[in-house]
Amino acid sequence: MVICRVKERANAALYMMKKKRIRHLLVTDDGKVRGIVTNRDFRLMRPSPATSLSIYEVHYLLDKVKVKEIMTKKVITVTPATPITEAARLLLNRRIGALPVVKDEKVVGIITETNMIRALIDLEEAQDMS
Repeated sequence: MVICRVKERANAALYMMKKKRIRHLLVTDDGKVRGIVTNRDFRLMRPSPATSLSIYEVHYLLDKVKVKEIMTKKVITVTPATPITEAARLLLNRRIGALPVVKDEKVVGIITETNMIRALIDLEEAQDMS
């Protein structure tokens, strides 16, 4: 699980996501979830390919933007006690890619679509071995 702070620069958050090869980054303040930023958020804020800005100018602008300006603020969360099927339904019905796991208002993990697919594969493999 990778976390950044609300005052983090967008450029630093994007670098962190690329370095860790993740698509969702939880945004916290005092250990509490304040938002989530995704690779889609960064794609949406990039200038059009038709722009005359150079890559250096784009990075300069990204360095001026804070994560709190681009993050999704209304984050759907689950607890460690939430059944996995309920978490899967939330991901599917809300069309989201990740659910922060929160206990006593503190982030303790994250469930992603990839986690769900791995769990399904593990379940099927365990049944095949029986």
